[in-house]
Amino acid sequence: MSEKHIYKVVFMNREQVYEVYARSVYQGDMYGFVIIEDFLFGEKSSIVVDPSEDKLRTEFEGVTRSFIPMHEVIRIDQVKRRGIAKILSSGEASGGKGKVASLYGPDKKP
Repeated sequence: MSEKHIYKVVFMNREQVYEVYARSVYQGDMYGFVIIEDFLFGEKSSIVVDPSEDKLRTEFEGVTRSFIPMHEVIRIDQVKRRGIAKILSSGEASGGKGKVASLYGPDKKP
């Protein structure tokens, strides 16, 4: 029986740090992109709803596969359990010091 892996992927998106959980993460045929598939979120019927996880669930609702630019990926970890998906500002992600920054993007010049 094959073991089901869970991956925590942390990446930058619009000056925010996204932390999501998925069953499949790999480098795709499109050069320079990491592909994330099978996003994992908590039960929608639970009484306590985390607003950031709910926002991520809404943002990725109906998304089969997401292509993340490789230079925006901060970290990919294989984990034993799914945690809470969340969105942090770059300052929150670096302990309030504001030191997490994107290399470049559409709004930045190389």
